[in-house]
Amino acid sequence: MSFASRLLPGRARPPVPAPMFAAILGAMPVPVVLIDPEGGFRFVNHAAEQFLGMSAASLSQVRLTDLVQSDNPLFLLIDQVRRTEASIVDHDLTLESARLHKTGITVQGSPVPEEPGCVLLVMQDASAARALDRQLAFRGAARSVTGMAAILAHEVKNPLSGIRGAAQLLEASVGPDDRELAELIRDEADRIRALVDRMEAFGEKPIVRTAVNIHRVLEHVRKLAQTGFAEHVRFHENYDPSLPPVWGNRDQLVQVILNLVKNGVEAASHANNSRPEITLVTGFQHGMRIAIPGSTERVDLPLFVTIRDNGPGIPDDIRPHLFEPFVTSKAAGSGLGLALVAKIVGDHGGLIEVDSRPGRTDFRLHLPVVTEKDADP
Repeated sequence: MSFASRLLPGRARPPVPAPMFAAILGAMPVPVVLIDPEGGFRFVNHAAEQFLGMSAASLSQVRLTDLVQSDNPLFLLIDQVRRTEASIVDHDLTLESARLHKTGITVQGSPVPEEPGCVLLVMQDASAARALDRQLAFRGAARSVTGMAAILAHEVKNPLSGIRGAAQLLEASVGPDDRELAELIRDEADRIRALVDRMEAFGEKPIVRTAVNIHRVLEHVRKLAQTGFAEHVRFHENYDPSLPPVWGNRDQLVQVILNLVKNGVEAASHANNSRPEITLVTGFQHGMRIAIPGSTERVDLPLFVTIRDNGPGIPDDIRPHLFEPFVTSKAAGSGLGLALVAKIVGDHGGLIEVDSRPGRTDFRLHLPVVTEKDADP
């Protein structure tokens, strides 16, 4: 691959050699690929290898049409770049095929005059930024739930105790037919109280953090699941054993992952799936960094945990509101489980993302790791 010499405007310096341009593109943290006139991959950087899920050697043997369907708007962008010889940007693209599934992608295509017919593509995944924006909105909604819970705890729990006590007294003094109604009143009072208790979990309480081995948390959750609600489900583990400890609260992380595994098991256990499966994945991802709301401080989130199921996927109408309180696709669900998950992850300074399609749903947690500052007493 050759690049003509380029100079920064107004600076008379010796031409920069082509290998240095390749090194610069290779070091960029965003995916960069050079597509040749036949649709092959002339150059890919390391970020593009990760983004496309293939090595540079493998990509050199395929064409873009092997990864993205030929009617994708990406090819229209490439054609326009070649025709106009100008840079073009397109937003919110979906790159999807049997090998690839990326949504919300921004692609900038630029011509390379020194390589006629070639197009340089720079791709950026905006899904994490959108997920963070949504979670900030969800946390606002969660605070509303917190205020509502405080009111309910004060105004509802005491009357409920009186109603339940009266129902118990009635059970002892009425006939069999009326006793069934008294039991119904007692059970419904218990159900309402349990709902109020779950809402109280949204309270704004500081969390106590320590160094947490995330693999021990995952194994604990897996054992709990396989000895209970997931005894019929096959589990797969794909762990990175070199991960540093998470800076978090062990019990709350167990609660988060147990909730996600339980949801995944319920999704994978639908009637049309004879082999329900849950896959647990951990890894280290450089470059994931977000700002703490209301502060100039930024936090690195290099460690990720993925909980994957092979269920039917999340309905399109629910997916954008998945972490909002009282949103659920379950007939008997309260819609508070995932809202609480998002709140706990947010309290840790982390991020949660979801990627869903028929046959595969991924919930990915991005979590902070222990730093020297955290380790100081």
